[in-house]
Amino acid sequence: MAYWLMKSEPDEFSIKDLAKLSKARWDGVRNYQARNFLRSMAVGDEFFFYHSSCPEPGIAGIGKIIEAAYPDPTALEPESHYYDPKATPDKNAWSAIDVAHVETFARVLKLDYLKQQTALAEMPLVQKGSRLSVMPVTAEQWAAVIALR
Repeated sequence: MAYWLMKSEPDEFSIKDLAKLSKARWDGVRNYQARNFLRSMAVGDEFFFYHSSCPEPGIAGIGKIIEAAYPDPTALEPESHYYDPKATPDKNAWSAIDVAHVETFARVLKLDYLKQQTALAEMPLVQKGSRLSVMPVTAEQWAAVIALR
């Protein structure tokens, strides 16, 4: 099993939304490197659900992958914010996955707090210029964050 971190703006889709739905499609990833990470995910992998672009960015909980990558249908929907006019049903560069809720943390582990943790110094999330919407997390980093919750 691999570990990941995926970001979402909580006013668009939050850990509470995922908990309420229990499962959902994770779509709208429009960075090629992040998309490639998404495509590397396997059913059963777990991820930290990170709230971004909000007053208190941080890790809000845990989810798991329940369906591997498939073509992102939002790329084909003209009314979607994630529409890609170059995408066609036969040639869609973007992927989505299905995820399920595992746990909502009692408190958000804020980015500033995460940056203070020596065990997370190498985590891309806490390094400048490395903040993709989807990124891998090592087993050691996973354990360090789990210990903070």
